[in-house]
Amino acid sequence: MAMATEPTAEAPEDVTDPIAYFLDDQRYHGKSERTLEAYDRVLRRFESFLLERFDTDATGAAGRRECMAWIHSLRGEFESSTIATYASYLNRFYEYMTRVGVFDDNPMALVMEELSESIETNPTRRDISIAEMRSFVDGIAHPLERAVVVTLLKTGMRVGELCNLDLRDLHLETPPVDLEWTPRVGLEQRPASLFVSSEPARGTTVNGEERTASNKRKRETVVPVDEELRRVLCEWLAIRPDAVSPARLLFLDTRDSWGQRLTPSDVRYIVEKHARERGWYRTGGGTEENVTPHYFRHFFTTHLRDRTGDRGIVQYLRGDVAGDVIDTYTHNWGDRVRETYLDSIYSVTGRESSAGV
Repeated sequence: MAMATEPTAEAPEDVTDPIAYFLDDQRYHGKSERTLEAYDRVLRRFESFLLERFDTDATGAAGRRECMAWIHSLRGEFESSTIATYASYLNRFYEYMTRVGVFDDNPMALVMEELSESIETNPTRRDISIAEMRSFVDGIAHPLERAVVVTLLKTGMRVGELCNLDLRDLHLETPPVDLEWTPRVGLEQRPASLFVSSEPARGTTVNGEERTASNKRKRETVVPVDEELRRVLCEWLAIRPDAVSPARLLFLDTRDSWGQRLTPSDVRYIVEKHARERGWYRTGGGTEENVTPHYFRHFFTTHLRDRTGDRGIVQYLRGDVAGDVIDTYTHNWGDRVRETYLDSIYSVTGRESSAGV
């Protein structure tokens, strides 16, 4: 077979246990024990499947059809998001072992291309490039409106989740801003981050305030804040007036409902106003034409997934990932989710973020 990629060094000799070899290398690369345990569990499951189904445990001899058969065997037992995550683990294993010369090629490469998407896609939606979105954002002058749009674009959160954010949900160094608050306990060891709770629901009281919108997350999520989003939030916080609510909310109205929490209708109005000016919204237009706050969630999903190649991390950030996987991402937030996000997140303003374009 032709090699998918050139090995990075001379092929190792006498690798009797490819999975153990892979895990040792990942440990040398600094992967946490919890991450290694997740890899080991999934890869050994695949190895057992090969032995039971094809009477061989030789992972190096498996081809595309064996990999597809294993993925098919997971259906009915796991949610689609979990299956996508397991597939990404196997793909990383084969890709790495091919690069170091232990295997000749990666049988998962084509499988990953063919694997049906388990997260939101809509091929009929308006196709907006990152460059076009950057031009759109640069046309938004008001610090509040700019912060709202950039937060939606760079976190993938829902409108209600954005409206429910309080200052305590933000852990951020803000040297130019004369404003202090104490981040919630869950952010103490996670600097430059946003906490999106699964708790708020319409009509319930959270942090001393009755909420008018619900969060739809299956589980709480910690989303990294890159330099670009930090800068935009600081520009907003520098002019943010005092809030009426004791909850010390993050985004509040600066017009008719001065000092009160932004509502989903407020956010939709902000986005619609700027989308109309850009020609991206018309009365009567459908989801395939109009750019709305929900479109930003689709934009986040599409572009970050394409850049990371990791559906699991994107689903974790969206708050959609299944319960049996989310703990892995939660405990590996520092060395996996955060690093992957910061390495891959796109820039949406004229001034590039640390991740570049």
